[in-house]
Amino acid sequence: MPLIEIVTMIGAPVDRVFDLSRSIDAHILSAEGSGESAVGGRTSGLIELGETVTWEAVHLGLRQRLTVEITRFDGPRMFEDEMTEGAFASMRHVHRFERLAEGTMMRDEFSFAAPFGILGRLAEILFLTQYMRRFLITRNRCLKEMAESGQWHG
Repeated sequence: MPLIEIVTMIGAPVDRVFDLSRSIDAHILSAEGSGESAVGGRTSGLIELGETVTWEAVHLGLRQRLTVEITRFDGPRMFEDEMTEGAFASMRHVHRFERLAEGTMMRDEFSFAAPFGILGRLAEILFLTQYMRRFLITRNRCLKEMAESGQWHG
């Protein structure tokens, strides 16, 4: 099961970064390239513990749906979402935030498993892990720009 870890330094207060990271609206803006939209569960605003959101998007040329639930929540330090339905065999994303003198350190720990046994494992190695890493880096870059510019006011 691949584990992608990404650290992003953001020159903004931890509360702003935490809320941006759990904002459905900010997620939609940060994932414009895939045409991502929230089609079920919470579809706007800030997602909370126990809530779900169903995302619909085009990834790797295929229209897909993915439902995640917020399974752990300790604001503004961390929250975790886990897939309940979707294209992966499993998926877990832990979002961690640390207050620093110069802003916030945001750490993503994204683990997943592709379906289809050995074929899925091969897909993970050949392209899926790198695809997911690029998706998360692009999303974080957008969140960083929003947080540092103050264009998002929660």
